[in-house]
Amino acid sequence: MQITIIGVGYVGLVQAVGLADFGFNVTCIEKDKEKLRELKFGRVPFYEPDLEDLLRKNLKRNRLNFTDNYLDNIAQSDVIFICVGTPPKKNGESDLRFVDQVSKEISNKIKGYTVIVSKSTVPVGTSRRIENILKKKNSLKSFDVVSNPEFLREGSALEDFIRPDKVIIGCRTIKAEKILKKIYKPLNRPYVVTNNETAEVIKYANNSFLATKITFINEIADLCENIDAEVETVAKAIGLDGRIGPKFLHPGPGYGGSCFPKDVKSLIYQGKKNSIDLKIVKAVDKANELRIKFLVKRIKKILNNKFNNIQIGILGISFKPNTDDIRKSPGIKLVRDLSKTKAKIKVYDPQAMENAKKELNKTIEFCSNEYEVAKNSNLLVIVTEWNQFKNLNLFKIKKIMKKPMILDLRNIYSKEIEKNGFYYYSIGNN
Repeated sequence: MQITIIGVGYVGLVQAVGLADFGFNVTCIEKDKEKLRELKFGRVPFYEPDLEDLLRKNLKRNRLNFTDNYLDNIAQSDVIFICVGTPPKKNGESDLRFVDQVSKEISNKIKGYTVIVSKSTVPVGTSRRIENILKKKNSLKSFDVVSNPEFLREGSALEDFIRPDKVIIGCRTIKAEKILKKIYKPLNRPYVVTNNETAEVIKYANNSFLATKITFINEIADLCENIDAEVETVAKAIGLDGRIGPKFLHPGPGYGGSCFPKDVKSLIYQGKKNSIDLKIVKAVDKANELRIKFLVKRIKKILNNKFNNIQIGILGISFKPNTDDIRKSPGIKLVRDLSKTKAKIKVYDPQAMENAKKELNKTIEFCSNEYEVAKNSNLLVIVTEWNQFKNLNLFKIKKIMKKPMILDLRNIYSKEIEKNGFYYYSIGNN
């Protein structure tokens, strides 16, 4: 079976490397020449644990090929995965211009029966949209369009690809279903087979529900701080309820990244387009948007309403650990808001520094490690829960800080560190 992947961003590359490792011959089409050159040399243009090693392994085995040539590869393909970006517009609507472009590119190049798989996160009706574009040049319907949403978490994408909770197959024919099941047979995971429209909704509902859990526990954390309660115990207790579950019940600075913010807003837009007011989803979106402003107020309170001659150290800029992705990152938002004050801001992240330098203004001091950030700081704010931040040399940190105050937005420490002479503030604990 010959498989082609169009778009070699985060989703496309993980999909390509994973399928190649299953033994399939995979050709990746990418128009960005610089990215193409890097991939051919076995270099991944973003940080994802173990992905580069697996890429090089399958390049050596000649299972992976990277090209910008549509013509030859589409004609020879049995299955084509569309993995291009669907960035949000200002109104929350998903921009489908890349999906449309790809559909037009392949419409007059497919020869025999071909399965076209929509892997990108796309609104309801996109499969029909692709079908209509293809039918203009293929009236005999020598193809099927399948919706096969991904559920990859940055930082653990390969594990999620190999051991997914489920495989969603949205299709209209048994033939297409059998081909997708053949591709994913090595996974040995449960299938949810449905129509294309339902599959498209599943991705948005899935991510929006997880975003709701995060937002909910953040609001409970804020309540706990004011009533002498402990949010970790609350989260543990409700997480033991099988109807709720423990995942995504960790209070913090709010959700970010390339998926949750975009998908929540897109779902709101889809509701509005269909005359459905998704009140809960809208409330989640608004609450998350206000999260950083709330935390800035808390920082101001910790500092006794003074930012003059104050130095604040920020640990973590990526939206989560084990990635260099700063898209919609709470860390980026926090630094931007704090930079509007008269405080001096210093930042460090193990992987996201180069990306951060492109996004943040020049008044920010970018440091080479966590101790450089802490030096002479009045307050140290832990934003991203990187493992190396969980094992700080507290004796050294206390010695080099101007005032030993830590605001832990991920609750990776506890009040026990106050025994070492720190002023410690966490999320959801008095």
